[in-house]
Amino acid sequence: MPASSHPLVRAARRRSASVVGAVLLVLLAGSGCAAPGAVGTAGPASSSASTSPASSGPDDAPTAGTARAALDDLAVKGRAPKTGYDRDEFGPAWADVDHNGCDTRNDILARDLAGETFKDGTHDCVVLTGTLDDPYTATRIEFRRGQTTSTAVQIDHVVALSDAWQKGAQQLDAEDRALLANDPLNLLAVDGPTNGAKGDKDAATWLPPYKGVRCAYVARQIAVKQVYDLWVTPAEHDAMARVLSTCPDEPLPTDDTDLRVEPTSGATDDAESAEEQEPTDDATATTDAGVSYDNCTAVREAGAAPIRTGDPGYGRHLDRDGDGVACE
Repeated sequence: MPASSHPLVRAARRRSASVVGAVLLVLLAGSGCAAPGAVGTAGPASSSASTSPASSGPDDAPTAGTARAALDDLAVKGRAPKTGYDRDEFGPAWADVDHNGCDTRNDILARDLAGETFKDGTHDCVVLTGTLDDPYTATRIEFRRGQTTSTAVQIDHVVALSDAWQKGAQQLDAEDRALLANDPLNLLAVDGPTNGAKGDKDAATWLPPYKGVRCAYVARQIAVKQVYDLWVTPAEHDAMARVLSTCPDEPLPTDDTDLRVEPTSGATDDAESAEEQEPTDDATATTDAGVSYDNCTAVREAGAAPIRTGDPGYGRHLDRDGDGVACE
């Protein structure tokens, strides 16, 4: 495949287009010229961007290049049916789409962990140990690779794949869906149980317990949805706007830098428990003790899909991508 057509190269160009668009808006505003039309990121599938409320007047207009301005450019409409969704629609789990010899999960662990060590003979690909400053809980987690220990740190799709499927991803081609599933912009190493609690919820039904990272988290979701031309529901839009109202100048991320936070002893005072956050009807699970499933077909037949870390019957043999959510 020519380098110019590689999906990661195309994604970089789409992100660059977003930055260029923001600069053009600033230049046009400074020169007194009117912009010829809405400037947005060209996603892998074409669609019409919704009219931005920012056009109502200069005093109300969000600053170009901010997450709030980008949110106004996202289409707002209802969630599409989940019909046809399967994890396989996004390609093999943790594929080496950048062809660096390492799978995506290990790429993100190497990016987000500190003091990491690698398995001998893997050319620094397989991460064995490291320390994660978890952005979702502002706690420090020691990672150690192993059958019973690896799930302490999981890789979260910031925009969950099943959520993306219901908001435009089913209209993408297979190559772009695989890119979405492996794009570092959409991936974070996080606390495993917290990732399991998030599941496939959007910003209307789940936000990180640590409030200090919510602006950056929502901004990253908006950036991913802009790049891949995904939409938001009205409730999701309003939830994102509420978060960003506390940080109107939050920049729209344009690269895959991690969301590092400094864990503090008082972090729990600034976090909401799962019970305090809104419930969701997106997933169900069996509550019978001693449940086990041989495969995902059995999970679905029992009405327990998707099944998450901590749910009765969850097992790593069901969780092919190791993100704590199986049988998606």
